[in-house]
Amino acid sequence: MFSLVFLTIALICALFAPIIAPHSPIETNPTNILKPPSITSGNLLGTDNQGRDLLSRLIYGAQTSVMIGVLSVLLAATVGTVIGLVSGVYRGWVDRILMRVTDGFLALPYLMVALTAVALLGSSVINVILVIGLLRWMGFARVLRGEVLKLIEMDFVRLALASGASRTRIMITHVFPNITNTLLVLATLEIGLAVIVEASLSFLGLGVPRPMPSWGSMLRDSQLYIYLTWWFPIIPGIAITLLVMSANLTGDWLRDRLDPTRRQL
Repeated sequence: MFSLVFLTIALICALFAPIIAPHSPIETNPTNILKPPSITSGNLLGTDNQGRDLLSRLIYGAQTSVMIGVLSVLLAATVGTVIGLVSGVYRGWVDRILMRVTDGFLALPYLMVALTAVALLGSSVINVILVIGLLRWMGFARVLRGEVLKLIEMDFVRLALASGASRTRIMITHVFPNITNTLLVLATLEIGLAVIVEASLSFLGLGVPRPMPSWGSMLRDSQLYIYLTWWFPIIPGIAITLLVMSANLTGDWLRDRLDPTRRQL
C-alpha cells in the first residue's frame, strides 16, 4: 500500500506539476541561497545553491523521472515483446538469429554504453529515452520468449494450428494476450532501473539539459555543499530511493497477485 500511495503521489506531481509547485523551478534568487527548510519563509524544503525552491524542483523532477521512466520502459517493452513473440512462435533460424542478437546486447556494459551514446547524441529528454529504451529490451525478449515457448505447446495453440490459423494470427490472437501479465510485471520492475539510469546520467551532466529540473542534477548541484546543507542532497536522494523502491515492491506485488501458483489464499 505504501508503494502504491507513493507511486500515485509521484504520478500526480508529474501530471499537475505547474499547479502543485508553489514556485518556479528554474527562477533563481541570489538573496535566498541555501536557506534551510522552513514553513514561515515559504520554502518548505529549503532552497538550493541558486536560491531556487527545492520543493518546486522536486515536484518538477518527479515529472522528469516519471516521464522518462515510463516512456523508456514502453519503448523497451515494445521492442522486447515483438522480438520475444517472433522468436518463440517462428523458432528455427529466426529464433537463433534473434537470440544471438539479444545475447550480444546483453554482453554490453549497459551504463558505459548509455553514457557514450548520450555523450555522442547530446543531452536531451528524447535522447535519454531512446538510449535507455533501446538498451533495456533484452530482458523482455528473453523472459517473454520463454513464456511463448511454453504457450505454443499447449492444446489451444495446437488446435489453432490444426484449424489452419497462421502463425502471425496465433501470435497476436492467442499468445500475446496470455503473456500480458508477465509483461506488466517486467515493465513495473524496469521503471525503477530506468529512474536510476536517468538520475545517473543527469548526475554526470549527460541527462536532461539545464535548466530542466531532475533529481539527478539536484544531487550533482549539492556535491559542494554536502557538509554544509544536509537538506540539499538528502531530499532528492530520498525521492529517488522511494520511487525506485516503490516501483520494485509494486512489481513484486503484481507478480504475486497475477501468478496463480504464487497467490496465497
